[in-house]
Formats: sequence, structure tokens, C-alpha cells
Amino acid sequence: MAESLYDLTRDELADLLEGEPRYRVDQVWEGLYGHLREPADITNIPKSLRRAVSDLLPPALTDVRQSVSDDGGTVKFLWSVAGGDMIETVLMHYEKRTTVCVSSQAGCAMGCGFCATGQRGFSRHLSRGEIVEQVIRAGRRAAPRRIDNVVFMGMGEPMANFDATWDAVHTLHDDMGIGARHITISTVGVVPGIDRLGRADLPVNLAISLHAANDRKRDRLVPLNRTYPLSRLAEACRRYRTHRNRRISFEWALIEGVNDTPTDAEELAAFALPLAAHVNLIPLNPTPGWPTRGSSPDVVEAFALDLRRRGVNTTVRHNRGTEIDAACGQLAARHHTIGRRRESP
Repeated sequence: MAESLYDLTRDELADLLEGEPRYRVDQVWEGLYGHLREPADITNIPKSLRRAVSDLLPPALTDVRQSVSDDGGTVKFLWSVAGGDMIETVLMHYEKRTTVCVSSQAGCAMGCGFCATGQRGFSRHLSRGEIVEQVIRAGRRAAPRRIDNVVFMGMGEPMANFDATWDAVHTLHDDMGIGARHITISTVGVVPGIDRLGRADLPVNLAISLHAANDRKRDRLVPLNRTYPLSRLAEACRRYRTHRNRRISFEWALIEGVNDTPTDAEELAAFALPLAAHVNLIPLNPTPGWPTRGSSPDVVEAFALDLRRRGVNTTVRHNRGTEIDAACGQLAARHHTIGRRRESP
């Protein structure tokens, strides 16, 4: 795959721009990552250098469509990447913070049936540059607000693309100034990836898409559980906490009649409490390929109350961008052809 604008380290950029003084390389770097500018807009470098950077390092993402939620607080980006694959990114504005949800793969091989990305299947891994550029481009759209948080909860399984994901994390942290504790990596339970994350050099947050706390049910909802069952997942979580001493979050998509009963709450509490984990409850978002629906608000609140009574630190995450298929579990990049009319406000 050809290198794109954000795939290089600073030293690699200096090598590419051989003959340019180091201060010019630093100016390019600051323009790209400090000010989120396109090369043509970095006005403190010569036009010839702007042109050279643009020619040598094209952008990785082609903007196909942008969709905005009814309240204007959520923007979903549909991008085309090399090879014609489509990926999606979500920008979410809250009262006091702005978060970007990025994709780490085009599609996903984990096969979770209730997730639109899992229904689509796997195409390929994304590069460091393709991941970072999602944040850069979303940051331009967010201006004058800054990006406060980045969550790897978009399309794909970040732990299955660990090297590129971790390279991207370092770029976000080292060059864009996003604190490690403002970066969250989510996984369905790839145990080797959790172990690598626990030993890694930045204390980012870990979120685990749990959805069931007994193996029989989780085997159906999260097929990877057949490889890494709950006992192995719990052991990995304990190792992670030993290395990192950071709280783990468990994500639980509440599905009507599937995992929203008092027994489910009891099993979840029994799994979460020994690990001192936080639980995020998320009513299942609708997807075309899954016949069930999310639990009702009353059931969600009752489930949360049950967990809290058992001593589990619990929050209910309210859906954002459901009407534009931008909510949790809805990213599928269903527009598989380029050339559609671009919709941007």
C-alpha cells in the first residue's frame, strides 16, 4: 500500500524531504498535527515545499458523504480508502467535550451478529495514516472546538490490527497532544491484544465488549468467545490490572429478551465485581441484519439499578446519531460504490 500523508514518523518525513532543513520539516509537522492543516494551507513554508509534500504524500481518505444528526451534535463521515473499501468515522459533540470514534479496519472478522460491521465481514486492516487521518479530518470539521477524546470503537477489531493501532495512538498522543487517558481502545476480548496493551508504554483506557457473562450465551453473541472464553478473558483482565492498575470498562448492549434479565445482571455482577470493572449499558441499536431489538428504557433502568444494588459501578450510555446509523453497532459503510451525491451541510 502506498504511503499517505499521515503514515510517516517525523524522521521518515525528514528522509523523504531530503535536502530540506530540519526546521522546515518541523514546520510541516507542526502544520499537519498542531494546526490540522492540509499541506497547501501551511503558509509558513515555501509554495514549492507545500507542493512537494502534497505530491509525495496524498491523503488516504476520500470524502464520500457526511451525515448530520437531527440535533447537529453528531456527524458521521463515510470515506473511501485505497482499494475501494469504505470506512466510517463519527464525531460527537457533548456539552464539555468532543469525541471522535475511529475505525481500525475496513469491516470486521469477529462476526458479532448484532453489529452491522460484523454482518458486513472483513476487508482489510487500516494503516496508521488511515486511522490518524480520521481524527485530523474530524478535527477540522469540529473547529473551533478541539478533539478531547478518541475512542477505537468504530469499524473493526483494534487488537487484530494492534501494530497500526498502537502507531496511531502514539501519533495522537505524541504529535496531536491527546492524553493517553483520553484514548480508549475497545475489544471483543482478544486476549493476546489485552496482554500487549497491558505491557505497552502509554496508559490508554481499555473497554471490553462483553454482552454476556456466561459462555453459552456469549458464544452466540460474540463468536470469539469460543477461542477466548470468559475464564481466559477474566485472567487477561487481572493481568492487565496488575500491569496497568487502570479500571476496565465492560460494554453491554442490552438486547430485549436476550441479555437483559435479572439472571443476566447477576452473572454480570459476579464477573465484573472481582475485576473492579465499570459497566456501560447501551440499548442495542437497530441494524438490518439482526432480528431482535434493544431493551425498553424501563428495562434498561431496572437492569442498571440491579447492578448498582449489587455494588457494580454502572452508567447508561445514551444513543447518539441513531437516525443516521452512527450509533454503537451501526457502522457498516453500506455505501459500497463511489460517485454517489455527496451530502454535506
